[in-house]
Amino acid sequence: MPVIPSFDIAVLPGDGIGTEVIPPCLVVLQAAIEKAGGGFDLRFIEHAAGAGEYQRSGVALPKDTMDACRRADAILLGAMGWPEVRYPDGTEIAPQLDLRTELGLFAGVRPARLLPGISPVLADPRAAALDFVIIRESIEGLFALRDEGVVVDDAEARDTMVITRQVCEPLFDFSLDYTRSRARRGGRNQLTCVDKANVFASMAFFRKIFDERHARKPDVHANHAYVDATALNLVRRPWDFDVIVTENMFGDILSDLAAGLIGGMGFAPSADIGTNHAVFQPCHGSAPDIAGKGMANPTATFLSGAMMLDWLGDRHDCAAANRAAEILRSAVDDAYRAGIRPFEVGGRHGTEAIAMAVGDAIGATTMAR
Repeated sequence: MPVIPSFDIAVLPGDGIGTEVIPPCLVVLQAAIEKAGGGFDLRFIEHAAGAGEYQRSGVALPKDTMDACRRADAILLGAMGWPEVRYPDGTEIAPQLDLRTELGLFAGVRPARLLPGISPVLADPRAAALDFVIIRESIEGLFALRDEGVVVDDAEARDTMVITRQVCEPLFDFSLDYTRSRARRGGRNQLTCVDKANVFASMAFFRKIFDERHARKPDVHANHAYVDATALNLVRRPWDFDVIVTENMFGDILSDLAAGLIGGMGFAPSADIGTNHAVFQPCHGSAPDIAGKGMANPTATFLSGAMMLDWLGDRHDCAAANRAAEILRSAVDDAYRAGIRPFEVGGRHGTEAIAMAVGDAIGATTMAR
């Protein structure tokens, strides 16, 4: 009999609503796999990390957890951090940033797609079909030396921007390939490099490397934009964008703006991808204001799970995983098309109701779609 592929998934629920959105995500992932006809297995193995673990043990990302993440085929993360729990220097607990650095996860993929039935923030009718992607460089830029900033004589503070060819080349190659692949699924084959090359040498270097890598793959349509103009146009004309690639801090800010355009952080999935590893998580944080109230929107986590299935399918040539990803995405769309509305967009549906609606939609899915 043929051997069925089996993938180990390191599950890090983390803090706050992370512990609420991860359990239903595991359920809908399994349901999508079964609906796709099986053909592979996911083994979910939970590990401790986050602000709560820091309070318990004094370590936010234990060595055992880090080792398990290195061994895993993929990592599914809920949310980490808590405002009142901080390191001695005053910064918040953020093991997700450590994972990016330790595993070399240079490409942060942040899709922004408006779901059926959710009212667009913008009045223009084109906003109803909003669908673009921001790829955020995730391990250097202004985050590169985040633990090494200095305060001099209580008079000035300095942080350092770092842009390296070693990271930019694979980042831009990934972005060009991603844009090309997206074009096969309806994208416009358009990649925009967003920087501030008119002011900073580091950003001019960023743009230079982008142009060099694009010259190797000229079939992708490429252009440039400054980050300030991009922020303006994401509000005025976001439908003009297909795929954006940008520096770490710029991507951090622009991806939150993008989430605002599609209803909020509860709708915003993400993946942090490197050469050999990947972490999948909703863009939102631990949300202390609603933690424990059953109000968390698990949609971004479900869509992050679908991204994980697609990544596993592409990486391991497992078509069944890609089928399961499409079933899960379609079920999310169907649930919203049928009237599911989370609290963050003025609805009355909490975590359990949304999970049940998506589960029911998976059950109603036909393999022909």
